Amino acid sequence: MEKIIVRGGQRLSGTVQVEGAKNAVLPVIAATLLASEGKSIIKNVPPLSDVYTINEVIRHLNTDVEFANGEVTVNASRELFVEAPFEYVRKMRASVLVMGSLLGRTGKARVALPGGCAIGSRPIDQHLKGFEAMGAKVKVGNGFIEAEVDGRLHGAKVYLDFPSVGATENIMMAAVLAEGTTILENVAKEPEIVDLANFLNKMGGNVVGAGTGTIRIEGVDRLYGVEHSIIPDRIEAGTFMVAAAITKGDVLVKGAIPEHLSSLIAKMEEMGVKIIDEGEGVRVIGPDSLKSVDIKTMPHPGFPTDMQSQMMALLLAADGTSVITETVFENRFMHAEEFRRMGAEIKIEGRSVIMDGPTALQGAEVAATDLRAAAALSIAGLVADGYTRVTELKHLDRGYVNFHQKLAALGADIERVNEADETPATEETMIKDA
Repeated sequence: MEKIIVRGGQRLSGTVQVEGAKNAVLPVIAATLLASEGKSIIKNVPPLSDVYTINEVIRHLNTDVEFANGEVTVNASRELFVEAPFEYVRKMRASVLVMGSLLGRTGKARVALPGGCAIGSRPIDQHLKGFEAMGAKVKVGNGFIEAEVDGRLHGAKVYLDFPSVGATENIMMAAVLAEGTTILENVAKEPEIVDLANFLNKMGGNVVGAGTGTIRIEGVDRLYGVEHSIIPDRIEAGTFMVAAAITKGDVLVKGAIPEHLSSLIAKMEEMGVKIIDEGEGVRVIGPDSLKSVDIKTMPHPGFPTDMQSQMMALLLAADGTSVITETVFENRFMHAEEFRRMGAEIKIEGRSVIMDGPTALQGAEVAATDLRAAAALSIAGLVADGYTRVTELKHLDRGYVNFHQKLAALGADIERVNEADETPATEETMIKDA
């Protein structure tokens, strides 16, 4: 077991490079299964545990997969296997995204019910609703989702009850090889949806409207392997923007795209943070004091739920009362209890948390409850008095590359150690090196 140890009090400055977006690369890799000719070369791919997992899944489906130097190369030209077993899918929910590709290309898919972060129920009923509308017979039982269609899927009109990112992606991938026209309404508008649509169109697909509430897909007979570069990770960018602001720092977040971060930028500027579009990224300058704000998570272009826990850390440092309301996932305030261990006064009322700041956080041992909470607790440690130890780093590794090293390069007093190797001398070493 490893943990991150942070000593608070250091102001961050310098430049940090954002990786390719995890939430874009996973569906794109799943979509490589649609190419019956040629190789797909995916660039700007971060070496994350979730990426290795999706590679394992599609390799099991009878593809050749190579991953080196930020590039994933996939040859899916052979006849595909149609079952993704539990041993792979249990590690990550996004593994269910292979279902749309398998169903679209082969007419069959048998995928184990997914695992991943423990954030609410995250039902996949909207995915299955789309498959059924296109003619598939769907059965759920014995730990598997099975879908099958005689011949090809057919175009259909599908209205999502909620703009689910995963359902939008899965149905897009199924529809691109379907016969006829598919119209998806009330779909997700995230930048990662646009990136997937761009990849499908490069492959020979006909997808129009990605990034709006309605997507129209004209089915084609065949798709081909192509090269594609993944967009920068807006959530990683936002995480480092918050880290800069909370430490009163001055950091250039290289690769951040302001248009992908408009709601976060608006709220941070409302708090008094100075944010400058530098072309190659955004520069973040933290103020001497932060103003309290209220935040409600919403589907894009609203405030992203994946930035909720990081903003909780920032709002604990703000003057006055702040309220965060979570509308996307239930059960996503588990990290609040860990902040309380650091001295935060947080009141939970239904789907809202109420915080009075500024809070003088104290270093403590805390456990990451999910991917974004792992980053948020580390960020809180940057301004806490004394040492903060963050455990359960398996969550962090699902979404961040060299997280502690990037913070250290910006001036943070932070290191990652094996728990077995940690000794009382660890703190003394950090003090001497500071």
